[in-house]
Amino acid sequence: MGHPWTNEDEFELNATPEEVWLAIASGPGIDSWFMGVNEVEPGVGGSINTDFGGYVQRSEITAWEPARHLAHTSQTDPDGRFIAFEYLLEAKDGGTTVMRQIASGFLPGDDWEAEFEAMLTGGLMYGRTLRSYVDNFTGRFGVPVSAMVQHPDFGRAWAGMLADLGLPSDAAEGDRVTLTPTGREPIAGVIDYFADGYLGVRADDALYRFYRGFYGPGLGHHVFSPGADRSALEAEWRSWLEGAVA
Repeated sequence: MGHPWTNEDEFELNATPEEVWLAIASGPGIDSWFMGVNEVEPGVGGSINTDFGGYVQRSEITAWEPARHLAHTSQTDPDGRFIAFEYLLEAKDGGTTVMRQIASGFLPGDDWEAEFEAMLTGGLMYGRTLRSYVDNFTGRFGVPVSAMVQHPDFGRAWAGMLADLGLPSDAAEGDRVTLTPTGREPIAGVIDYFADGYLGVRADDALYRFYRGFYGPGLGHHVFSPGADRSALEAEWRSWLEGAVA
């Protein structure tokens, strides 16, 4: 048996509704905080297409009111699985925006609860990443950098990732840290999200994201440096990930 689910969140963003709309309703904007590489065919009946390393998920746009209301729903798999997102934007004094985000869907199988918990914590990370992007990088577009590997022991893999990054054992959200991944330049930034199995660090030129994952450890960065090469960066970070969790 499966289970339908819904999760809602609301928060204020330091950007206008028009700026937030660009982040959630354009391919380059979505690339700057969400997973995969995204293309948007605007308008009701259009689509948001997300490429996860060759697998493309198409979500049909069901509401399109620029700077006010966006909704889209993925295709339904034969087992009933789907996911839908809705965003409601309200302008506030001082050029800020209150955004209400509603995610819903259906998870098949008897183990839906474990997957739901993973989706919930992952959704919180993406919500925080959206806020970090809009609050700190508005007007800039990031290059998405993704990598994931399989590992038989997710807990050990996660511990290995944190150890290789040199993260202090008492680290907490809001701390300034310097990550020291083997073979890469040190990364100085602020921890903007830290939960069981998830680490987010905001640097001057990137949003770095590391996760334990439901299927295996991975990362999903957003790099704002001019001329960033996605293919080269993904190969480099995949090599690091394989070594860190070995």
